[in-house]
Amino acid sequence: MFTRIGIVSKLHEPAVKDAIESVIRVLNERGCEVCLSSESIPLDIRGDYTTSANSDLPEHCDLVISIGGDGTLLQCAGLIYPRDVALLGINLGRLGFLTDLPPEDIETGLNAVLDGSFISEERAVLGCEIARDGQVIASEDALNDVVVQKWNTARLITLNTYVDGSFLHSQRSDGMIVATPTGSTAYAMSGGGPILDPSINALVLVPVCPHTLTNRPIVVSDAAMIEIQIATDRDDESRVTCDGNSIQELLPGDHVRVFRRQQSIRLVHPAEHNYFATLRAKLDWGRDPC
Repeated sequence: MFTRIGIVSKLHEPAVKDAIESVIRVLNERGCEVCLSSESIPLDIRGDYTTSANSDLPEHCDLVISIGGDGTLLQCAGLIYPRDVALLGINLGRLGFLTDLPPEDIETGLNAVLDGSFISEERAVLGCEIARDGQVIASEDALNDVVVQKWNTARLITLNTYVDGSFLHSQRSDGMIVATPTGSTAYAMSGGGPILDPSINALVLVPVCPHTLTNRPIVVSDAAMIEIQIATDRDDESRVTCDGNSIQELLPGDHVRVFRRQQSIRLVHPAEHNYFATLRAKLDWGRDPC
């Protein structure tokens, strides 16, 4: 199924080297072409492989393996998007909602995937545009979330939110999270938002520490255009992040538009993957009584 495999790893993690060499050993035995990220892979890795800069890596691959936590996988998603490259995560992180192959299962799990025994899942991607005086000044994509948030101040910021042009609310808060179902188990969950099944076509809007407690999270269709207007009267008090990466500092009157991109990210899971079992395990919800 996959013959050209790229590898991107978490930096400065002691367990990374062993995991990378285990992956390369399996891929070499299978006769796959292996390309390592020259920007994140340790220099003394054993095995048969080539290296490539992150920007060129997707051109050489039909599958990219992320070795680290969910943050590393989000980095990989940013590298491959919008190319049609599958993404598989090996979990060396903490929770690992997205990276579901443990390092002890690399040999059996990876061989099974290469034999075609896996689940392929399409995950929604957000587009974000920042408009100032009617002109788009910055744009970016996000697999997890787009966040408008305060920074460099202890004061609340004021945000006016619109859904498909209809006014939703005005709020004073620390910010607003717009999350995909994938991102609903990340910052949005910490902010009190609901967990969304990845199979549904929806987005969740979660206020961050709103001054008015009646400002609650709301779920909307992912076909909607979300627009957040910066109504704060002071400069340099807010900014936009996409998947945790700072994109643009905002000024009063700026508009942040968030919408679903047409193309998705293709995640690869082991054949036995079950989303609800992952939630139970990661959130300690108890065992299946059956």
